[in-house]
Parts: sequence; structure tokens; C-alpha cells
Amino acid sequence: QVQLVESGGGLVQTGGSLQLSCAASFGNIFSINRMGWYRQTPGKQRELVADINSVGMTNYADSVKGRFTISKDNAKNTGYLQMNSLRPDDAAVYSCNAEGTYKDGLRYYRFNNWGQGTQVIVSS
Repeated sequence: QVQLVESGGGLVQTGGSLQLSCAASFGNIFSINRMGWYRQTPGKQRELVADINSVGMTNYADSVKGRFTISKDNAKNTGYLQMNSLRPDDAAVYSCNAEGTYKDGLRYYRFNNWGQGTQVIVSS
């Protein structure tokens, strides 16, 4: 079964940068059709930060446009979220979600999985 493992979170000062990674592993991944980054803070609903589809089309929340960049490396089955000019209101638990297809034996299966989340803290 496909698992998503995130990394790259941590503490950064206002105006700083972080790059989050989301690696899909432990499965014979045939394709990743869409990967998205979401974030959530206590008491608030999880919100979509950015996503990217199989042909590289991207979509961003208004609050991060011009500051965040989503990308993916198909060969590594890994997605990235480059976050620049971070602000205190960007602090959250960031989670990745990926939808795609994996192969098990001679059969193909769809997956739609979430990572465990990584904490981003932005100090003012």
C-alpha cells in the first residue's frame, strides 16, 4: 500500500523559507494524478494550499500566491512545496494528499492517501 511521508517542517523566522517534501513510497506506484498540500490550525478547517496535476498544472490559495511554489518529481514520486516570505499566519500543520494508481501483481489499484503531517512554526 502506498504511503506518503512528509518532511521539511520546522521553525523559521518571519520572511524566511522552508521546503516541504512528500515522498510516496512502499508501493509500486504507476502514476500520481494529483498531489495537494493542505494546512490546518487548531479550531480551523483544513484548507487547500496548493495542488498540482499529472501534467503540471498548479492551483494556489490566494493567500500564498506569489510566495509558495508546488512542484513534483515524477521519477522520485515526490512532491515539494517551496514556501518563501513566510508569515506568522502560515504556521500550521501541513499535510500532503496524493491520488494515483499503483500496481500489485498484474492488477492496478487507485489510491488516495494522506501523509502524517509536518509542523511549520513561524516566529515573528
